[in-house]
Amino acid sequence: MRQNPSFTLADVTEIRRVIDANPWTTIVSNGPDGLVSSHYVALLDDDRDDLTIVGHVGRPDDLIHGMGERELLVVFQGPHGYISPGWYGDVQAVPTWNYTAVHLAGVPEILSDEENLAVLDRLVDRFEGRMPEPRRMWERPNDPAFVTRLASGTVGFRLTPTRVVAKRKLSQNKSAETVETVIAELEGDGPYAHPGLAAEMRRAHEARTGGLR
Repeated sequence: MRQNPSFTLADVTEIRRVIDANPWTTIVSNGPDGLVSSHYVALLDDDRDDLTIVGHVGRPDDLIHGMGERELLVVFQGPHGYISPGWYGDVQAVPTWNYTAVHLAGVPEILSDEENLAVLDRLVDRFEGRMPEPRRMWERPNDPAFVTRLASGTVGFRLTPTRVVAKRKLSQNKSAETVETVIAELEGDGPYAHPGLAAEMRRAHEARTGGLR
């Protein structure tokens, strides 16, 4: 991902927030047969306060990616959407796309079976916890043999990135008035309305201006 000083996201706390809010990833590696990508959920390692993540892949994706042997690129994609030039007023302009993305690269560590089970358990709790009647991993009708059998078909990993590129392109190069107009359009009911993207723009704008409008 090409970096641009105007759009650089360098604050670790903010990067962690983006990762936590957008756990569905694209995992990319370059193997003997060329580039390959997979899609899996990854979470921040709750024993660390840096950008270390944990997750799993299904077998044989661990072999396809050379898990534990080759560098992986893990991409987290935040809210994104179309920005119309009509929202800028009567000025020369072209369409663009606003987005937030985090790229973490490094060689992952393979988790033990016990560690992998703990990560899988945490994944289930994270997402089932929002359900009115959560189905936890170890609860009936599941039994330990069923859970262990399914877990054996996965390979857990921990990635402490050696390279981080994070970017939020959210109209920071536009005037405050234009930013407010774009946010209003995204909060509206038009064909490209996107409240989540509007909220990210508001957050970035207030961080840049100290909360002033």
